[in-house]
Amino acid sequence: MAKYVMKTFGIAAAVSTAVLCSGFASTAFAMSPYQASYQFNYNGKNVGSASRNLAQSGNNWTYVFVAKAVGMASATETSNFSFSNGNINSKSFSRTSKILIHNNTMSINFNPNSKIINTKKDDKARSFAWQNGVLDELNAELQIREDLKNGGLKSKYYLADAKEVEARRFVKQGNESIKTTYGTFDTIKVVMQHDKPGRETIFWLAPKLDYLPVKVSHVDQKTSYSLLLTGYKGPTK
Repeated sequence: MAKYVMKTFGIAAAVSTAVLCSGFASTAFAMSPYQASYQFNYNGKNVGSASRNLAQSGNNWTYVFVAKAVGMASATETSNFSFSNGNINSKSFSRTSKILIHNNTMSINFNPNSKIINTKKDDKARSFAWQNGVLDELNAELQIREDLKNGGLKSKYYLADAKEVEARRFVKQGNESIKTTYGTFDTIKVVMQHDKPGRETIFWLAPKLDYLPVKVSHVDQKTSYSLLLTGYKGPTK
């Protein structure tokens, strides 16, 4: 269960800004470094915390997501990429997780010159064909935000994981006011579609905070996980 929690919120951290922005006035932000912190809940109980940190050095960007469930599990995900003409160019992605006493690792290396994507999960290595515009679970969020600022989303976004490149779709389901310990925000509610029945992932995005997710919820049958914003340093409007 802990492993699935960490996997779920790695994805949530990555793609949670995949939204249509109709219904809110939009002010374009340049992609800027920021930090955000979250409360991490399991079945309605606060069990830990999470954070995201976007840092820049020239045209080298690093995006880091960290989640900790006290006494249960922890995970760190890191995406390295460059950015030009509104497009993210993936370089590498890594995940390390600890579930009780067990450690797991996963890495992706994007090689545009050789047109190959190499992955390794624990001791299992794979490679598959290059695909233009392929993203990882973290930088996908940032690409979607840039697309929103520039007039519209793609019908699908292609994300690489350890086994394949997979298409992801998101559906807007109206607007909602969300109360957090950091403040109350008007948000856009977006659902990430799943193939399996009984599973649902929802994101609430705040245009005031550059479409930052202020709340994330995942339900799988009778189990639920959520993130709720507790702090933020970055662009606002």
